[in-house]
Amino acid sequence: MPTWACVSTPRSNVSASGEKLDNARMVWQSYPVIKGLIGVGLLMALLVFCYRRVFINYAGQEDRRNGRAALAGWIATLVLLFAAGIYGNFAYFPLRWSQAMFTRDNGITSLALNPVLYFYSNLDTSRDTRELDKTQQTYGVVANYLGVDQPDSVKLSYVRRQPGDSTKPRLNVVVVMMESTGASITSMFNNPMMATPNLKQLADSGILFRNFYIPNMSTARSVFGVTTGLADICIDQTASRHPAIVDQRVILDQFEGYEKYYLLGGNTNWANIRAVFTNNVDGIKIYEEGYFKSPKADVWGVSDYDLITESSEIFKAANDRKQPFIAFLQTADNHEPFTTTPGAGDFKRVTEKDIDMVKFRESGFLSVDQFNGIRYLDYNIGHLMKKAKEDGYLDNTIFLFFGDHNIKLNPYHFMEKPEVEMATWGHHVPFIIYAPGHIKPQVINETGSLVDVYPTVAGLVGMPVKNYTMGVNLLDSSRQQGRYAFLVYHKNLQPYHALIGDRYLYEINPKTGETALFDLEGDPLKDVKKDHVDTAQALDKLTRGYYESTRYLMFNNKKG
Repeated sequence: MPTWACVSTPRSNVSASGEKLDNARMVWQSYPVIKGLIGVGLLMALLVFCYRRVFINYAGQEDRRNGRAALAGWIATLVLLFAAGIYGNFAYFPLRWSQAMFTRDNGITSLALNPVLYFYSNLDTSRDTRELDKTQQTYGVVANYLGVDQPDSVKLSYVRRQPGDSTKPRLNVVVVMMESTGASITSMFNNPMMATPNLKQLADSGILFRNFYIPNMSTARSVFGVTTGLADICIDQTASRHPAIVDQRVILDQFEGYEKYYLLGGNTNWANIRAVFTNNVDGIKIYEEGYFKSPKADVWGVSDYDLITESSEIFKAANDRKQPFIAFLQTADNHEPFTTTPGAGDFKRVTEKDIDMVKFRESGFLSVDQFNGIRYLDYNIGHLMKKAKEDGYLDNTIFLFFGDHNIKLNPYHFMEKPEVEMATWGHHVPFIIYAPGHIKPQVINETGSLVDVYPTVAGLVGMPVKNYTMGVNLLDSSRQQGRYAFLVYHKNLQPYHALIGDRYLYEINPKTGETALFDLEGDPLKDVKKDHVDTAQALDKLTRGYYESTRYLMFNNKKG
């Protein structure tokens, strides 16, 4: 799944030579370098000896030549053997370092890693670094914003103990990531085409967060962000592909007594996502392409309809055993090529003849195929709810639905804010919590972020956790600080780091150093920094601090 936006930031004060030194130190500490060099030397000597013996043996024989067919056969065989060795796997995807991250035993992981590829992967991420001095300078404002238990600008603690509630039932949890689902294409936000009636029904019966954002635009970045509680701010590639970042202390791992599932219709080797789950969530069960009985629908694996059908069987089995579970269910069909199936036989694609083209042009959709994609996703959300009821786990399960990012659209103007011009259109996504009989319907206008999902889930089920991340419980009524979401976006071909809250949007251009403050209750396109100096200064510190703390935690939040 594609990565859309990459942001450029100033280079770290860690030089390129320093990065190479870090890699060299990693190799020296992780592998038997001296013994390895001696072994390689002995192997080369043996090869030279064997080559000389073979050469001398054949040099004394009568001249003979192989035919062209035989020569081509030998060459083809050697090429195939080398290609197989490079691919290294019998599966659809090639062997990747993420497959080595299946255990928390560093010795086993190091043995399974390919040292050459691992070394190359680290060199390929040389621009993604952390700067301790900047983190310490901005730590205080971030610690205050997060409500850190014991602030320490030297040790840089970010720990908050989120108390549990034993009186709450241990409900099942199903977190559904909706592929390419931005707020602006859904019925809850008044898109003229009203393509998502099932989602709207869930929003009307549950909790709808109207101002919820993802930090950075790509599926892999969103999976990393929601799982780790850290915005993926890597520059050259996604954090899930960075070997030095994949090891994190996550809240999902702390759900004691729960079975943990990750379900995807395709293969979890994409973007090395497998390592994000297996390396950080003890005992997680992964259900992916190859497990499901249904055939592949397209390049993304089995269809969302079949994924939900077979996933519901897994949920039902756990529920029948009285075993609480928490599942991350990742959809994929609302993505090019927008493959749809008849589902239960009642899903039908529409054509231009079936729709009001005046409304369609106002909606932002680029094509009817794209419109059918979101209709099909909504259809499958309805299918999940039907299966949950039929299979008996609807009433004791919390369902959470969020979009991983918006989809490419034509400019539109029906939203409350001009988010296309603000450059926030791709980050604004729906977030719905639905738990019939357990939560009261409400609309929450306070800002929320993708990194807040699991702290909120822990609060919903009363699970005591230690929060080491940048996320907060969105339903914590005792929180006094205003809530903000950190964004990385591009505007006029320029990169920006930004914080968006209930009233203000503050942005920093890391290339030029230029800053701006926008009043979302006034003119959201007018820079009012000079009119609100104190607010601008406070948000400048928090924006820079949020970025520096995230960079620090990405490299320094490893499990102890």
